[in-house]
Formats: sequence, structure tokens, C-alpha cells
Amino acid sequence: MAVTLSSKQIVSELDKFIIGQADAKKAVAIALRNRYRRSKLPTEIREEITPKNIIMQGPTGVGKTEIARRLAKLVKAPFVKVEATKFTEVGYVGRDVESIIRDLAEASVRLVKKERYDEVHAKAQKATYDRLVQALYQGYKAKNLELSDDQVREHILDDLKNHRLDNEIIEVEIAEENNGGIQMMQGMGMEINIADMLGGILPKRKKKKKIAVVDAEFIFMNEESEKLIDMDNVSAEAVRRVEQDGIIFIDEIDKIAGKGGSGSGPDVSREGVQRDLLPIIEGSTVQTKYGAVRTDYILFIAAGAFHMSKIEDLTPELQGRFPIVVSLKSITYEDFVKILSDTENSLLKQYTKLLEVDNIKLDFTKDGIEEIARIAVLANETNENIGARRLHSIMESLLEDISFNATGDHPVIDIKVDKKYVGEHLSNICKKFDLSKYIL
Repeated sequence: MAVTLSSKQIVSELDKFIIGQADAKKAVAIALRNRYRRSKLPTEIREEITPKNIIMQGPTGVGKTEIARRLAKLVKAPFVKVEATKFTEVGYVGRDVESIIRDLAEASVRLVKKERYDEVHAKAQKATYDRLVQALYQGYKAKNLELSDDQVREHILDDLKNHRLDNEIIEVEIAEENNGGIQMMQGMGMEINIADMLGGILPKRKKKKKIAVVDAEFIFMNEESEKLIDMDNVSAEAVRRVEQDGIIFIDEIDKIAGKGGSGSGPDVSREGVQRDLLPIIEGSTVQTKYGAVRTDYILFIAAGAFHMSKIEDLTPELQGRFPIVVSLKSITYEDFVKILSDTENSLLKQYTKLLEVDNIKLDFTKDGIEEIARIAVLANETNENIGARRLHSIMESLLEDISFNATGDHPVIDIKVDKKYVGEHLSNICKKFDLSKYIL
């Protein structure tokens, strides 16, 4: 595990991005800290300790997905989010549930590759510049005959480092993707690429292409980084991280809740999904193109609104695999105010930075923020309650005219977004809400 934060520190980090939901944050923090504790135990005891999976119960837009996503990002753990409704019983239409583990393996490989790329960045950058200097040399030399070869190369290198040649078009040789490999489907729904299987046996075909220097630099950096890392080592480390640190977030699990019944219709499909999910949650081995992956120690976090069903409607076997149940509360007026003003990279900060690009300087006042929060609460009470997602539609409506008319070719314009401004620009929305109170 990359980070060894205490449970309180994990909650503190989550508080920067998610308002409220203390119970859910506490549950995931304990689960994460237990992973670190387990990693410090002797092997014979460690093998016996499995993660305590979690079900989050709460309406949409209250932070269920965000908690899981931020948690994984915090500890640099492989993470995938899947929707339970994508899977159906084998024989019905749907995806094979083992594809979840294959997706997690892919996410882990990307994570490890990025770390390895960062480690060899300096060497790859030097090799990339050497290739770019070689590609630009002839044209540059023709324009600067008075310079020596070394001087020409120094000038090109300086221009490259200072991005003065980014839009220059050059002809380079680049490797073709996958060597035109043939795709093949195995019986368990696993997609294989023939070129991948043969690895380095087949030589990579190259083609000449005219592209901008900035694009060539990106391609060369990837190629040079690939040469400097050991992909076998990357694959082995990726599999290890999936098994020991992986987090799978299963959303909309309430949509597959349903027991017994008539033995036909949608309930069969729902129970089928539960039966299919059970082996990977209980612990099994899934074959991926990076090797066999054991799922025994992957942390599963499930979530659902459970409006039309209850957690008890899940099969007993599946319920038993999710011993921790936490309830998340609906977003209140006070929560909306904090979401707008207290979170890192809040919506207000995002819109402020976006419009600064076009010389618009937004100043959100305290009463303006409170008015936005009041309208968000009213909108959720009057229409479908979509939680914090309501703020996106309100902010778009509030700043629509500014976003449309801002061009960037004018002096800086200061705009104060106070209660009066919000009321004027969201008056149509407010009138609609007021009218809805009188409709039976």
C-alpha cells in the first residue's frame, strides 16, 4: 500500500472533497487502515484476514461514488466502478462478471506503468530530444549555414525545451498500433489480441507520418519509456496490487435485489446477477492477459438507493459478504453551502478559473452562495432529488449568459454574484418552483 495514513487522517483527507456522510467515511477509513495492518502481519495470519466489504445505502448524489473514488486515489489503489445492471445471468443478455477483474487489472497496469514512466522520465526525455533534433536537423541547418553542427543541435534543443517548435511539421517513423493484430474471443468472454500473444516475435511495422513536433514528442516519449521499463515486472506488480490493494465499486446494487418469486421474469435475471457476482466477491481466481488474479483480498464497496427494495432483498449469501452497512443522508441546505464554499476545487472555484481565461472575474458573495444553496434545496424538493448533482444544472443556468458572451478580447470584467444577481438570473426557475406548490 502506497500510503500509511491513520483512519482519522483518511477521513480528514476525504473531508476536503466530500461534505458530511461521517459514518460512510469512517467505515471506508477503517477498511483501508485494516489493509495496512494486515500487510504488517506474518504470512500465515495475513492469509486468513479478508476485507470487510461495505454497502452504502442512500439517495443519488450524496457522495457514494465520490467516497470510493477519492479513497482509491488517496492510496493509489487500482479502482473500477461498475454498474450491477450491466450484468445478467449467463444465458441472458449482458457482460460476463469476470470482466470486472480484467478491467481492474487494466487499471492497475496503467497505474504501475505511469509510475515506471515517471521513474525513467529523465532518460526518456533525453532520448526523445535526440530523436527530435535528428528529425529537425536538416531543415534547421539549411537556414543557418554559418553555424557548426554542434551549434545547430544546441539551438534546436533550446527551441524544443522552450516550446518554440511545437507547431513545426516534421516527418517521422512511428510504430503502428497492435501490428494489425487479430482479435479473438475465448469461451469465458476474454478478448485476446494475437499480436499481444506473440509479443516481440513479430517485428513492429512502422510508417512515415507528418505530424507536429508537440505530437511527435508525445509519441516518442511513450516509445522511449516503453524501452526503458520491464513489462514483465509491470504486469507482475499490477497483478499484486489488484490482489492486495484493488477496490471495486458496484453501483446500483439495489437494482438486482429480488428473491424467490415466480421463477421467471426479471427476478430470475436479478438473482442470476447476484449468483454470478458471488464467486468473485467470496474469492476466486480469474484469468487475465497479465496472469491469474485472486479476488480474495479485493475490497468491494456496493451502493444503491434502495427506494424500491431493501438490503434484505439481496440473497443471504451476498448479504453475508457485505457485513458493513452504512446509510448516507440527503444533502441539506447547510451541506450545499459547504459544498459550494469549503471543498477543494469546488464548483465555484472551477467556474471562476474557467471564466478567468476569458477575462471575467467572478466574485461570489456569502449571500449569493446561500441563495444558490436555497434554490438547490427547493429544486430537489420540487423535482426528483438528485442531491449535489443539482448544483451543476443551477450553475450552468446562472452563468449561461456570461459563458456565452465572454470572448477574452476585452479588458477584465468584474462580476459580483450576490443574492440579487442570483435571483435575477434564476428568476424563471424560482417562478416554476413557486407555481409547483399549488399543483395537486
